Amino acid sequence: MARRATPPARKKPLGAKPSAGPGSSARWLLLFHQIPPTPGYLRVKIGRRLARIGALALKNTVYVLPSSDGTLEDLQWVLREVVACGGDATLVEARLVEGLGDDELERRFQEQRDEDYRELGREARTLAEGAPDVVLPGDAGRAKLEADVARLERRLDELTALDFFHASGREATEASLAALRSRLRSGPPATATVTASGDSIAKWRGKTWVTRVGVHVDRIASAWLVRRFVDAEARFKFVPPKGYRPERDEVRFDMFEAEFTHEGELCTFEVLIKRLGLGEPGLRELAEIIHDIDLKDAHYERPETAGVAAQVAGLCVTEHSDDERLALGFVLFDQLKAFFARRRKSTRHPEAPS
Repeated sequence: MARRATPPARKKPLGAKPSAGPGSSARWLLLFHQIPPTPGYLRVKIGRRLARIGALALKNTVYVLPSSDGTLEDLQWVLREVVACGGDATLVEARLVEGLGDDELERRFQEQRDEDYRELGREARTLAEGAPDVVLPGDAGRAKLEADVARLERRLDELTALDFFHASGREATEASLAALRSRLRSGPPATATVTASGDSIAKWRGKTWVTRVGVHVDRIASAWLVRRFVDAEARFKFVPPKGYRPERDEVRFDMFEAEFTHEGELCTFEVLIKRLGLGEPGLRELAEIIHDIDLKDAHYERPETAGVAAQVAGLCVTEHSDDERLALGFVLFDQLKAFFARRRKSTRHPEAPS
């Protein structure tokens, strides 16, 4: 339902619920606004304000956010600012019926955040290239590096708060910043060793594997890897992306502070393979494809990547249940591994011509 703008002088209370009430099926909030042509800076000012709250532009003067108490209040503040400057604005509760669908709109939000994550990741990599591997207290440049890392971490927190639909690029950026932060040590770096043996795999059996809701390619593939090569009886649990505290016998993967997650330039699937010493035929090819889809860096450029990406994207569009996504994803990755394993075998041992 539409809500007409009123000037601040009327003291309309902030945080008031849309008129449809808590039982409304509306998922979105739309802000329609018209801004006076002068002064010229006003349009830029309002545009920046909308960008800071994570709003997505549908048209030049129409912006959208998912409906919640927080986004409602954010848009109400923008509405009041537009009206106070002599413009006109209307805030609308919306449910998509024809044309643009919920899934497509969610995808646009994810793409918007992924671009922000990529830009932040590029800044982190540039900073890392100019910094030594370890920066000890008293080292020249330590104070500046600490300030730069803190600035990037604050920006990541800001982006995470606006990541309404859990864009896939967040983990790679978190890993880049964590690697950068690890250089600011209070003493010499510890030597990390990874044991790749059957004992290391046995350690992870009988666990519940926990990850964020809304699984996509890296989490689906990682769960498949666990079920096929670590624990055939592994259970999976899906939780909110922030603030979860693991229970006993739970292992987190592909989420913040997880036991298995992005490390440097490796996605979670690659980290699992490396740390567990998995070398079965077909896994290397799968890892290269998943890396390029998840990190979006075209590092390996395998010809199959685009097709697999389309299959996973279609799976996630049609299936909203994380359990269903895993079930269908397991079938897909079983098929892909079999394909790559057989192709590697035939390449090494070509059949004699008939």
